[in-house]
Amino acid sequence: MGDSMIFIEGFLISVGLLVAIGPQNAYLLRQGLRHRHVGAVATTCFISDVLLISAGVLGVGAIINANEALKFWLGWGGAAFLLWFAYKSARLAMNPEPISQHAIDASAGEAAGKGARTAVMHALAFTFLNPWVYMDTMGIIGTYSVKYTLGDQRLIFLVGASSASAVWFYGLGYGAKKAAPLFQKTMTWRILDTVIAMIMLSVAGLLVVHQLSA
Repeated sequence: MGDSMIFIEGFLISVGLLVAIGPQNAYLLRQGLRHRHVGAVATTCFISDVLLISAGVLGVGAIINANEALKFWLGWGGAAFLLWFAYKSARLAMNPEPISQHAIDASAGEAAGKGARTAVMHALAFTFLNPWVYMDTMGIIGTYSVKYTLGDQRLIFLVGASSASAVWFYGLGYGAKKAAPLFQKTMTWRILDTVIAMIMLSVAGLLVVHQLSA
C-alpha cells in the first residue's frame, strides 16, 4: 500500500470518530461562538488528541502487534466495532439529532466568562475524563494500526490521523460562527452521519481484507 493511501486511511478513520458532537466538541464550539480563547482551547484539544492517538498507534498498537493471537482477535474485534459504528451512523442519518443552542451554552459549565487558564483546564477535563476518547484513540485507532508492521508506515498513519485532528479542532473553533447554525439543522447531520457511515464501512472493509490475507 502506498504512503498516500496509508495517510488517507489514518485521516478518514480519525475524522470519522471526531465528528460526533460530544462534550469536548460542544465546548470548543461554544468558545468559538463567543470568540473566547479559541486558539488555546483548540490547541489543547489537538495536542491531547495527538498524544492519545500516539499512545494508541505507537504504544497499544505495538504491544498488540507483538502478540499474534491478540492481534488476530482484536483485529476482528476492531472490524466488528467499525461495522457497528457504520450501522449506528446510518441509523442516526435516518433520525438526525441536531445539537441545540442550549446544549452548546450548557457545555461551558463553570468556565463561562472565565480566563484562558480555566478554559484550558475545562478542555482537558472534557477530553481526558471522557471514557469514549480512550476507546476511539487508543482502542480503535491503535488496534487498526496493527495492520502496518513497518515503523515508517505506522508513522504515516499517525500523521494522517493527527492531521484530521488539526483540521477538525481548528476548523470547528475558528469556523464556529458559520458552523453553529449548520449543526442545528437536521439535514446537516443527515449528510454527516451518512458520510461517516460510508467511511467506517469502507475502513472496516479494508481491515477485513487485511485480516483475511494475514
